[in-house]
Formats: sequence, structure tokens, C-alpha cells
Amino acid sequence: MLNFGQITSRLGDDASTLLEFNDPKILKSSLTLPGSDFVDRIFQQSDRPINVLKSLQSLFGAGQLANTGYLSILPVDQGIEHSAGASFGANPEYFDPENICKLALEGGCNAVATTLGNLGIVARKYAHKIPFVLKINHNELLSYPNTFDQVMFSTIKQAKDLGATAVGATIYFGSPESSRQIMEVSQAFAMAHEEGMATILWCYTRNSGFKLNGVDYHTSADLTGQANHLGATIEADIVKQKLPELNRGYEKINKQKGSFGKYSPKMYDKISSDHPIDLTRYQVANSYMGRVGLINSGGPSGKNDMTDAIKTAVINKRAGGIGLISGRKAFQKPMREGVELLNAIQDVYLCEDITIA
Repeated sequence: MLNFGQITSRLGDDASTLLEFNDPKILKSSLTLPGSDFVDRIFQQSDRPINVLKSLQSLFGAGQLANTGYLSILPVDQGIEHSAGASFGANPEYFDPENICKLALEGGCNAVATTLGNLGIVARKYAHKIPFVLKINHNELLSYPNTFDQVMFSTIKQAKDLGATAVGATIYFGSPESSRQIMEVSQAFAMAHEEGMATILWCYTRNSGFKLNGVDYHTSADLTGQANHLGATIEADIVKQKLPELNRGYEKINKQKGSFGKYSPKMYDKISSDHPIDLTRYQVANSYMGRVGLINSGGPSGKNDMTDAIKTAVINKRAGGIGLISGRKAFQKPMREGVELLNAIQDVYLCEDITIA
């Protein structure tokens, strides 16, 4: 287990910036913070059916982070989203869905999130050992030319039948297809709740107009924050979002391309700043001030995966998020190394010296 000193060492030059920041624009007293009673505090008073509470508690009660209020989830939908060969070429053992479940189990995750085929082929062996999150829609990458749309691959009944604890879906907010996706996923989430399953929404932004002069605003805090807000509105119980890297997407796009959404200078000056923890707190604030928990994605695999994963976990935790959902950094390595990386993420959330800013 990594201690505070080891985590600090891993952060290197970013340590003081991330660990000593204690002047956020939105105070933590305004937030609903993670904790062992998170399901009771938030969802017991909601309109969620009783069996949804049981499912949520199953998620929060599993793995190394059990009953802490934090989540560490292994997502492996890249076989469809990014094509199987490109995703598993670095480590072909993950063409076998059983190894995905093994990595999640040995890595101490709260849940494994993957496709209908992956979960269905091993359901009887693993559904009672680790919570399943069935990803019900995907961006299919075999059509030429490539299109970017989320299409339903499975039904809520199939999720229930294979023993899923939750369902996950993606909406490409800002895309031409987003209105259809919002309706499809909203209806699917309502059905999932009726069947007693929790819901997790991948709240991604997608529009070529979000790139200006070589700057990519798809991870802008204001745009991703609004995507989270829309996700919470259709009753996602948990929202998944990319870590914000910049801000002022609304402002820049409006000034260069014309009318787009609504923005106020207070968004950027009063309730946020350029500090990475403030940017992420803006995402938390848009997720009903933390009532709908924010999990940030781990991002692609690279040269400094361990350090990058720890950094992302520190930012998420100190911002008031509830965890990380990291896939490629873990499964595009030998299983032992993947387990070590997942455990390092969990160590950040277990470290009492890393506090919410």
C-alpha cells in the first residue's frame, strides 16, 4: 500500500500544487461529500426504488474501497469503442473476457464495466463475485467512413438476466445525434431503475466545433460540467467525466463562431479558477453539488501511467469526486502491473492525509 510520502514522491513537481491547495472557489461545505453513508444520505430520500438502493450499496460495498464512499471501477468497452485489435494488441490476453473479470477482482475494484458479450459469456462464474456494470450502448467503428454515434447494443432485460448491478451508457452531448441519445438513454435508465439497477452515464462532449485554433475544448470544465448537469437531470446515479484540462469553452466558441449556449463571467471568475482542483470541483458542482457522484476517467495508456493515475485520483478526491474509472492504463499491461496501478489509485482514496480541499 502506498503511503502519503510515496504518493507525494510520485507526484513530483505537482505535489505542492495538488496537495497544498486549500482555497477553492466553491467551498467544500457547499458539497455533498463522499462517505460510508453516501447511499443513505443521498438516495434513501430520492425517488429511486428500494432495489436500486441495494444495487448502489453493492457497488459501494465491494472491493478495496468497500464502504468508504469511493469507487474504483475497471471499464473495458474499448473493444468496440476503439476496436479490439487496437485496444488489446498490447496485451492479447484481454481478448478473453474472463481475464477482464480477473483483473477487476485481483485489482480490488468495486465493479467491472464492459459489454454484453463480455459479461454474458462469463456471467454464471463471476456475477456473484464482483458487481457487473453492463455498458448498453457503443460507438461502432467498422462503418466507413467512421461515424461517431452511440447505438444501443443491449436491453435492460438482458442486463437484469445476466445479473448486472448497474447499467452504463454514453451520450455525446453537443453532437447532432445527442437529442436522440438523450431520449434513448433517459428511457433506458428509467427502465433500469424499475428493474432495480443503478445507472452510470458517460457524459462526453462531441462536436468538431469544440476545437478552435488548435485548442480542444472537449475537456473544458464549463462544457463537461454542463454535460454532467444534463446527465444528472436524466437521473444518472453516477456520472463519468474526463478530467478537465482547461476552461472557457462557451466563451471562446461564442466569440469566434457565434451564439452557442449561455455563459456568464461568474462561471469563470466567481465559482471556478484555472487550478485543476477548481476545474474538477466545477464538474462536481454541476453534478448536483456532489449528490450525483463524479467519477473521472483514467485516460489512455502512456509513458507515465502510474504517476498520471495517481495525479488524476488526487485531483478527483480533493475536488470532492467519488472515484476513478480507469481501463486502458490497467489492461494494456501485464496483469500484475495492471493490478498494481489499480491498487495505487485505491491507495489515494484510502490515504487519510489526502483530504478534500
